Amino acid sequence: MTTINSVGKAKQIVREISKAIVGKDEVLIKILLAVIAGGHILMEDIPGVGKTTMAVSLSKALGLDYNRVQFTPDVLPSDITGFSIYDKNSGEMRYQKGAVLCNLFLADELNRATSRTQSALLQAMEEGEVTVDNKTYPVPQPFVVIATQNPTGAKGTQMLPDSQMDRFMLRLSIGYPEHEDAIEMIRRKQSGMSPEDVEQVVSRDEMMQIRKEADGVFIKDSVIEYIVSLCETTRKDPRILQGASPRASLALTSLAKATAWIQGRDYVLPRDVRFVFSDCIEHRLIWAPELARSEDRFQVLEELFNSVPAPAIR
Repeated sequence: MTTINSVGKAKQIVREISKAIVGKDEVLIKILLAVIAGGHILMEDIPGVGKTTMAVSLSKALGLDYNRVQFTPDVLPSDITGFSIYDKNSGEMRYQKGAVLCNLFLADELNRATSRTQSALLQAMEEGEVTVDNKTYPVPQPFVVIATQNPTGAKGTQMLPDSQMDRFMLRLSIGYPEHEDAIEMIRRKQSGMSPEDVEQVVSRDEMMQIRKEADGVFIKDSVIEYIVSLCETTRKDPRILQGASPRASLALTSLAKATAWIQGRDYVLPRDVRFVFSDCIEHRLIWAPELARSEDRFQVLEELFNSVPAPAIR
């Protein structure tokens, strides 16, 4: 099997998605890293900044089957996982697949659903399968969940439990566009550009090969120890009530390997860990009440990161 040109493919993918999302290349790169690393993404942002547009564009660029569910209190778990229905022709129960059985599932405003419906995603996200009436059905591969929630409109919502937050590899925010980017966005809209103009860059088989190549990136024991030490620092700081879990260290390792891969390297450097550390770790922690602002939390993580000496890689 031919090795994929990692730098070229990554640039192509980001370039295509940038047709629909203007001026947010770093966010797009991190989303791509999570997809390559086999993780899921939580987009926490205000309405109207392009979360759904980004997900649609990503699915087109990567050639992935895409489903979207607008989560509301009346969405049922069976809407997500599927259900069994009686087939009068065969006299047997027939499985009707749910929305989550796709390559890229967008859970829009996930925190507006009941906790029972939210938990319907857990098995699919962690184990890559769903169980209905004691029968297990695998989700298609590659499989990615992008969930969104509005951090300001919390009235009438169900907070995601810690166990579910820990299953998201990254929590990201697109944020408002810069002045010139907002102008360019309107120009493109006036000229008729849309996510439909995004062209496919890789196939699903190529995406699986990319995941395999990224997973095979070499990581020295000293860098592994570095990652573990970084996670351990979050368990010792009094400003953090609950530190990073072992799942967090595994996610950080996978993201660092994906970061090395898209830069054309077959080995991980400490700077790869730095690039994804805060976005991978911040949402997994339980913070002291005085650290209510995300800006303060990222500042604490920056301090903790700088307190751990990086290994010298020769």
